[in-house]
Amino acid sequence: MKTVGIVCDRRVRDGMSVHQANDEYITAIRDGAGTLPLLIPSTDVPLDTATLLASVDGLLFTGSPSNVAPSHYGAALRPGTELDELRDAATLPLLRAAIAAHMPLLAICRGFQELNVALGGSLHQHVHDIPGRLDHREPRDASLEVEYAPAHAIAITPGGVLARLSGLEAAMVNSLHHQGIDRLAPGLAVEAVAPDGQIEAVSLAAAKTFVLGVQWHPEWRFAQDPLACAIFAGFGAAL
Repeated sequence: MKTVGIVCDRRVRDGMSVHQANDEYITAIRDGAGTLPLLIPSTDVPLDTATLLASVDGLLFTGSPSNVAPSHYGAALRPGTELDELRDAATLPLLRAAIAAHMPLLAICRGFQELNVALGGSLHQHVHDIPGRLDHREPRDASLEVEYAPAHAIAITPGGVLARLSGLEAAMVNSLHHQGIDRLAPGLAVEAVAPDGQIEAVSLAAAKTFVLGVQWHPEWRFAQDPLACAIFAGFGAAL
């Protein structure tokens, strides 16, 4: 069975550091991609990238409440931006190394933003402050069912990776983010956009393997959504 490394957050619970990856990611990698999920911690000293790449067949970069530190794309930190700099130190070099090694990877939410930053792009720290943009944040104090419910449409780029995987021209997706792509990294291609023009999915134009990033959360009850099924099945097939 092929293995997929799932990058964990570094968070503090009850005064102790913990490494965290939501069960939905693990289930989607196991059942949707048909692979063995292995958790990769964000340690104080980042694990050796060459050793990690030799240990897995693919990588999943997960979502998170935290954000990429804006110093990585030349911006100042704005209030209300939660960081996880230990994860930054682990994921940004790992993304670059994985791409150089032609390893299949799937990047979701924070992972999607990490992919853009790792390759030289930048982020809006608060999309909802930009005139004409939707408020892409989840409802406050809502149940998980409401938070992860379909929130807006996306237009899928004809002939792109996402269109070929799914056979779709449009879809409804959930929306649980306040940051998003500002300057698209060199080499990335837009795979989907929201009605307000915010980029919702990207691929690596010159990739020799599966490299896809999505801003929404396809792992949430993936088996009930044809687009999510197509994404995880396509990722698994590429390993």
